[in-house]
Amino acid sequence: MGMSVTISAASAQDAEHILKLQYLCYQNEAELYGDYTIEPLTQTLDDLRAELDHGHGLVARLGDEVVASVRGSIDATGTARIAKLIVHPRMRRHGLGGRLLDAIEVHFAGEPAAQRFQLFTGHRSEGNLRLYRSRGYAPVSTEQTGPRLRVVTLEKQASAGAYVASA
Repeated sequence: MGMSVTISAASAQDAEHILKLQYLCYQNEAELYGDYTIEPLTQTLDDLRAELDHGHGLVARLGDEVVASVRGSIDATGTARIAKLIVHPRMRRHGLGGRLLDAIEVHFAGEPAAQRFQLFTGHRSEGNLRLYRSRGYAPVSTEQTGPRLRVVTLEKQASAGAYVASA
């Protein structure tokens, strides 16, 4: 490839690229669960822009191309909710998802500092579960949200001073 991947804050101009990438990335999840009406596939551009306005988003770029993204927000209880970690299929298995997860944690560790990080995935999404567990997340609940889908919520406590802004 010759180029390195850079991670930066998502801008309003990135929204359309993120939405297209999100649609591509969630096809496997939709197929896995037999449900093409999952929220990442039906989200509108306006909804995504609102998410970015009310939270924080990161993008990973290879040159000018957005090849990965993650979003999140922090609530009044100090829970940083991380969502929609996506990596272009051709860029998977190179550590990019872990880099983005680390980078969003670093961001939320510095705001009014997060007390905990929380995210969720489907019960059959083994790659996601493996990544999250490798980063210290543990399941805290499971909820049946459809005939074939159980959503697993994972969480880890934020530890003061444990994050270095190396992402």
